[in-house]
Amino acid sequence: MADRLAQFTARPAWVRLGFLACLGVLAGLGQAPFDLWPATLLALCTLFVIYPISQTPRQAAFYVWAFGFGYFAFSLRWIIEPFLVDIARHGWMAPFALVLMGAGAALFWAAAAWVASRLAPGRAAMLGLLLVGAEVLRSLILTGFPWALLGHVWITTWLGQVAAFGGPHLLSLLTVLCGLALALLTTRARIFGLVGLGLVFALSVALRPGPVLSPTDGAPVVRLVQPNAPQHQKWDPAYSDVFLSRLLQSSREGDVPDLVVWPETAIAYLLNHIEDDMRFLSDAARGAPLVFGIQRLDSDANAYNSLVVLGPDGDVRSIYDKRHLVPFGEYMPGARLLGQLGATGLARNLGIGFTPGALPGPVDLPGVGSAVPLICYEGIFAEEITYGDTRPRLLLLITNDAWFGKAAGPHQHLAQAQLRAIEQGLPMVRVANTGISAMIDAKGRIVAAIPLGVDGAIDVLLPPALAATPYSRWGDAPVLALLLLLIMAAYLAVRHD
Repeated sequence: MADRLAQFTARPAWVRLGFLACLGVLAGLGQAPFDLWPATLLALCTLFVIYPISQTPRQAAFYVWAFGFGYFAFSLRWIIEPFLVDIARHGWMAPFALVLMGAGAALFWAAAAWVASRLAPGRAAMLGLLLVGAEVLRSLILTGFPWALLGHVWITTWLGQVAAFGGPHLLSLLTVLCGLALALLTTRARIFGLVGLGLVFALSVALRPGPVLSPTDGAPVVRLVQPNAPQHQKWDPAYSDVFLSRLLQSSREGDVPDLVVWPETAIAYLLNHIEDDMRFLSDAARGAPLVFGIQRLDSDANAYNSLVVLGPDGDVRSIYDKRHLVPFGEYMPGARLLGQLGATGLARNLGIGFTPGALPGPVDLPGVGSAVPLICYEGIFAEEITYGDTRPRLLLLITNDAWFGKAAGPHQHLAQAQLRAIEQGLPMVRVANTGISAMIDAKGRIVAAIPLGVDGAIDVLLPPALAATPYSRWGDAPVLALLLLLIMAAYLAVRHD
């Protein structure tokens, strides 16, 4: 092993960085839709073996940055899809978006490597722990972007159930510890690596979820309706009524369900323009409550991306306005500040976009129970799922993943929805414009789904909710405390040596 590391060190810098970037791509294979978690562990193991040969904090940062760039550029490759909707106007920006996103996200890991090299030179354990810390910061800074976290590779495995105890960051810590255990197999301390891997295997067996949870007697029937409106046609006036007709027709067919759910911005009109008479919507639902996404304006002309619960008589029972908006997609950061500072022309040119909603859920679904409402992007933030004193019956997520075509994006977004269900111990109804619409049980398993790129509807019994999970009670605090203690222990171990 020492000879091979010496050969690696002798290579030109561009060869070493290129190898590490390719290693990062290998790590990205653990994310959906591939779900090859052994590839992620092998890549992390190799990184932890190579890292100690870095001679300075700067070199350590560059090594880990290259690894992170390969990982994020591959995992987030779906980011180019929105620019290809109107390729003539925006297509040229796609490669820049991918490079900037990969390079920017990798900076978090590079910073972790620099700090690790300063605190504990050559200690892979410190690097691994600080990588988890970097993932926490990436989930929070600048409104956060907790996509393709290291822990997401476990979502479809038995180990994914760990999220019920500690959420996504406990899964990331588990990923790093497995990579470190594998790295120990290349040293004289391989017995500790074997013990660690054995404990992880035992944990996975202990947490195996068992059979799919059967709905209880009298469980409500939920109809998931997917119109399959491609993004380049969704807002075209020539197609608006076509897609609305699909929604209405799919809602009318078959037996009457207990709840009908349409996706985000299902109706290509403002709520203000149709709210005086929405009986054509309630008639299609045939007496069942109808949930749909739509845009609306308030009395001050503020725009909202909203979820509406419509009663059987065409009356609006609840409105939830999206609270966590997509930067640059749904609002321009700093635009309001620019206007307040007097740069009204520039602020107007940038566009202020949507206004964040003020009130959290849950919303009441007549005959079903209370639901935590989530609109698209909000479904990736585990720490933001909150509700009052009464535990809700389900999670309700509506989304428009048409922006991301049929690439990895819709699959990764669905996987995160599964993770939210595990964390909260609640079933999730997820309805997407072009797919993947799915009913997810409280263990994160897909009970039924409508695949990508088709229109139609499915009726599914709502799975039961489980008792409140530790994560739903305590959130990330216990895991962050554990991570801090482990970092302190790793530092003290270096000082002791």
